[in-house]
Amino acid sequence: MPTERRSLIMLFGATGDLATRKLYPAMLKLFEKGNIRDHFAVIGTSRYKFDDEKFREMVSKSVSKESTNKKQIADFVSHFYFVTHDVTDLEHYSVLKDKANELDKKYQLNGNRVFYISMAPNFFGTVAKNLKAQHLLSEGNGFNRLVIEKPFGRDFESAKQLNDDLSAAFEENQIFRIDHYLGKEMIQNIEAIRFGNTIFEALWNNRYIDNIQVTLAEKLGVEERAGYYDNSGALRDMVQNHIMQIVSLLAMEQPVAFKDTDIRAEKVKALRSLRVYNVAEASSNFVRGQYAAVGNDKEYREEDGVPKDSNTETFVAGKLMFDNYRWSGTPFYIRTGKKLADKFTRVDVVFKKPLVDIFAFPQSGSTPLNANVLTIFIEPNQGFSLMVNAKNSEQGFHTEPVQLQYLEDSKRTKETPQPYERLIHDVLKGDGTNFASWPEVANAWKFVDQIRRVWDIQQPMFPNYIPGSMGPVSADELLARDHREWVFKLNK
Repeated sequence: MPTERRSLIMLFGATGDLATRKLYPAMLKLFEKGNIRDHFAVIGTSRYKFDDEKFREMVSKSVSKESTNKKQIADFVSHFYFVTHDVTDLEHYSVLKDKANELDKKYQLNGNRVFYISMAPNFFGTVAKNLKAQHLLSEGNGFNRLVIEKPFGRDFESAKQLNDDLSAAFEENQIFRIDHYLGKEMIQNIEAIRFGNTIFEALWNNRYIDNIQVTLAEKLGVEERAGYYDNSGALRDMVQNHIMQIVSLLAMEQPVAFKDTDIRAEKVKALRSLRVYNVAEASSNFVRGQYAAVGNDKEYREEDGVPKDSNTETFVAGKLMFDNYRWSGTPFYIRTGKKLADKFTRVDVVFKKPLVDIFAFPQSGSTPLNANVLTIFIEPNQGFSLMVNAKNSEQGFHTEPVQLQYLEDSKRTKETPQPYERLIHDVLKGDGTNFASWPEVANAWKFVDQIRRVWDIQQPMFPNYIPGSMGPVSADELLARDHREWVFKLNK
């Protein structure tokens, strides 16, 4: 039986797109499973002039695709309340405090409070400081937890200022920085594959692994996010958070125990050993791109809301090096971009070939052995495959690559909790395993900032890749210089 979690959830930005598309459906799933049931309440806030009834209608509509059980939805939304609120107006916090205390008694919440800020990042610090100054944090045995969405700053300095603002009101173990990629099933499976299988963990080092590749590909362009995206770009939007979190899970040492403090400590140690490039290294080890026009699709600079002379990158590929005993000399290649061949996320672990290919004897006609490759499919398919060499069935003795593969079927995929369902449940449990800690964020920014500084003084030749491709030619050349190639590549 699931454990019911008692808590008041105070949601700032309750009428926004994220809340209606992701948060309310995720909460309904938790309600259906009994993770939240009788002893929870949600206070939604925004500057809209809503009342409880109108707010509940909005929530009902947002979850209608998730369930046809009208009674269950009605029971669920009966726990939702609305307070019109300006986060900069101190008097408004008194109204919130009174409502929070009222609901705490009504639903017997034991003083447990989650403050979820689903707003623009410039309000994060304001809300956090006002919550403490206006005494909305509960006292006694109840918990207080703050949840914020990315971006966590736009460089190290702004991220540090944000963290200082949050730390003035909350302890680090009370702050949950959501990166929805860490809620994905196969991202969480990285630890199971690594540390639950001797055949992989024993080989998970520079003596047996040639390189590791991480690809986050998107098929669409910037769509309606052009205004935000042009001030961010692929480096800040994808590499600093999603990719660096995935890489840290792949690179970290085995934790002492499978708990959030130990896992976070190992991720931080891995990121601290990540080589921060100088100008020459950054120029040679990272490439950027911007998509061109094709057919009826506009090039990036022609998208609505994008300046005609924009140098914002829509593609990044790079080579990461860790200066530690486990990974010294083994590169991690990353790439991400918009308007690529398809939408998918995958990790390819390329093992070294045998030192001696005994099958390539003179006049054998045998093709060289292929590298063993472990692929972790993160989305849209969920599963993994292992490429091994085996004898083919033809006359003589010839080898061929054979794929051992496991993919979750549609039934299991449908039953798998969605990222926000997992992450909200983790917040209610107080489990910070799948959230970014400040030291992780800080080290990621220090690495990314150096790439950004180099790019800001260089003039790119944009646009430089065709939609439907896997990015600019320079991304392939990045690996070719090391006599390697991407595992996933389009057929020529």
